[in-house]
Amino acid sequence: MTAVHEIPAQPGPFTFDPHTVALLVIDMQRDFLLPGGFGESLGNDVALLRTVIDPLAGLLAAARECGIPVIHTREGHLPDLSDCPPAKLLRGNPSQRIGDPGRFGRILIRGEYGHDIIDELAPAPGEVVIDKPGKGAFYATELEAVLNDNEIQTLFVTGVTTEVCVHTTVREANDRGYECLVVSDCVGSYFPEFQRVGLEMIAAQGGIFGWVAPSATVIGALSTAASNTPVSSTTPA
Repeated sequence: MTAVHEIPAQPGPFTFDPHTVALLVIDMQRDFLLPGGFGESLGNDVALLRTVIDPLAGLLAAARECGIPVIHTREGHLPDLSDCPPAKLLRGNPSQRIGDPGRFGRILIRGEYGHDIIDELAPAPGEVVIDKPGKGAFYATELEAVLNDNEIQTLFVTGVTTEVCVHTTVREANDRGYECLVVSDCVGSYFPEFQRVGLEMIAAQGGIFGWVAPSATVIGALSTAASNTPVSSTTPA
């Protein structure tokens, strides 16, 4: 029998079965979040993204305690940049571009120190880490196969940035039939106005792309779900 639980959310209650939900952590990488990294080199205030770290660490702990699978993503490219189209590589006029030497190694290149996830949110042993060349987590990755193999139907979505990689991934997920709850204090933007409007867009028109709720509410629902319907600890294949 399906165990359905409810989270108070915008635009209305969000229901989930803890046996078919996963926590998706998008691009919490050093290049984006550390002072002196790529994000800061573009003129951004990384402190705005770093507000996500503590609430997301709490949500990660709760998900792991409940046996909810956790999937991490990292945006980045092959060292020869063969998977980075000119439309992305040459966009704008930044002081540094993808592949250039940066404070934490070549910028957004797989295997470099800056490409990896920040220490505070490091993946636990066995958790899936998906490397993606684009903004959306489904494009040119194994994410959909991982979700299908593990019978995941619902995603708690977290990470950065709200209006770019988070939004793109939620839209991709919506088109593929997945239900998404975006955890409001566990996603972040360099631009406060984009953060506000990005979250409003998710829940607009009756939840056109998904639902929005704070981490405290989600953690409370997970605690209730764990006490009422124990979840076996599983790791996505």
